Amino acid sequence: MLNRKNKLLLLKVLSLFSVVRGYNVLVIALAQYLASIYILAPNLPLREVVLDINLFLLVLVSTLVIASGYIINNFYDAEKDLINKPTKSMLDRLVSQRFKLSTYFVLNFVAVFLASYVSFRAVLFFSTYIFGIWFYSHKLKKVPFLGNFVSAMLAITPFFVVFVYYKNFEPVIFVHAVFLFLLILAREMIKDLENIPGDLAQNYRTIPIMYGPKVSKVAISILIVLTLIPSLLLIFRFEIGYMDYFFKGCVALLLLFLSLLPKATTKAHYIWLHNILKFIIVSGVFGILLIDVDLVLNRIL
Repeated sequence: MLNRKNKLLLLKVLSLFSVVRGYNVLVIALAQYLASIYILAPNLPLREVVLDINLFLLVLVSTLVIASGYIINNFYDAEKDLINKPTKSMLDRLVSQRFKLSTYFVLNFVAVFLASYVSFRAVLFFSTYIFGIWFYSHKLKKVPFLGNFVSAMLAITPFFVVFVYYKNFEPVIFVHAVFLFLLILAREMIKDLENIPGDLAQNYRTIPIMYGPKVSKVAISILIVLTLIPSLLLIFRFEIGYMDYFFKGCVALLLLFLSLLPKATTKAHYIWLHNILKFIIVSGVFGILLIDVDLVLNRIL
């Protein structure tokens, strides 16, 4: 049995894990490795990719910067989250704002230090990334559409890191990137519909607040229709193995999304729509394995 002190410590650890969105960070790290193995460097031996110290450091630095980004975002959104996410907010508040800021600076310092082992360009890149996340959280988040656009760009930046590292400029990679970017952008805009009460209270100038939910739904619908284009291209124009089944499932889910969006009026409806997009994004990480189910065995042998 845990005593009171140990229970409090465990709750604080869970609180910090919640603040940094530990599950998201782990999924992104896994996605970077799977993308490297199956998409960006499919001709390299598996051992060479997995044991590449520079790749490991790039992924590790990315996770540290992303975790720190969630912390600073949580810091600025503390009051808004009390309205939009009261349960999560109460858990997050078990860790003081001062401790969150201290952790934020430590994570960024360690990230830049580790990046210096890769190259000076890596230091510049991640320093810019850190600044971009802070500037988004501090200023851009409240700007209609621009905030959503920048947030989506920041979300795909970890994949841009490994893309630049392997210098693979195949068209299929760009199509994958466009698919992911549009999906994340639509998800960011759905979150604005979810968070209208808190955004109103904190004077956030989001699209549904400035122009109304109807305009926001039209914009999201356009993004989803645009997302169908790279999905269909990946199914019919590129060789992606069994992953075409994943994209066929995506098309079905996106069409379902489009049919449900006009009818959505409550926060519960928007959460369901948000979860559809989130499911597509997360399942897409594991869907990368379907590109070539024999690839790992062949490269090991």
